[in-house]
Amino acid sequence: MSYAENPYQAPQYTFAAQAAESERADFITKTYTHLAGAIALFVVLEAVILNTPGVERLVATMIGGRFSWLIVLGLFMVVSWIANSWATSAVSLSTQYMGLGLYVVAEAIIFTPLLFIANIIDPAIIPTAGAATLLLFGVLTAVVFITRKDFSFMRSALMFGGFAAMGLIVVAILTGFTLGPIFTVAMIALACGYILYDTSNVLHHYRIGQHVAAALALFAAVALLFWYILRLFMAARD
Repeated sequence: MSYAENPYQAPQYTFAAQAAESERADFITKTYTHLAGAIALFVVLEAVILNTPGVERLVATMIGGRFSWLIVLGLFMVVSWIANSWATSAVSLSTQYMGLGLYVVAEAIIFTPLLFIANIIDPAIIPTAGAATLLLFGVLTAVVFITRKDFSFMRSALMFGGFAAMGLIVVAILTGFTLGPIFTVAMIALACGYILYDTSNVLHHYRIGQHVAAALALFAAVALLFWYILRLFMAARD
């Protein structure tokens, strides 16, 4: 395979941290532009889904039974893996965009029951939680960009935390046990850790041209943070 077919193997395809200032600035701009686009697409998709007649039947199907939500989570994990594989494709830029688009669509679907219930409790909860999410994301991003600290050392802890959280969620679904506010706060902390980790990767470990994959990673962390901030606000409202 030639360098033209696989730009990730090209000699000039360098880490953003080692690239010229103009290349690095262009890479960062593209990454956050694509992140903004992914968030905008998510908002549009949710507006369409939640205003579609019969959405309550979709919600009932997704969370109507103990195993229904477990199946939905399993499908989401499979689709997420496929989307991430496409987004990190070294061969095709169109495949990378398909991966990012697929992931945004999957997030929009899995968020539907939570947003549907939140809208019933209090429509103001959703924009408030969204604003809080973006504010916290902005603060964490500023911390990384100002300090230039490399948070890649957090990788093992984040992976362990993610697997532990998924295990608790599965057990809770199977047993009917309710995960309380302490779990929600812990997941917010985990999401903040992912934001620090992924943002530092943008500065230090992604290569020039991997802006689509970087945007997907950041979007995943923002979505996780939004999910649990929204749950926290819903619990407080109840």
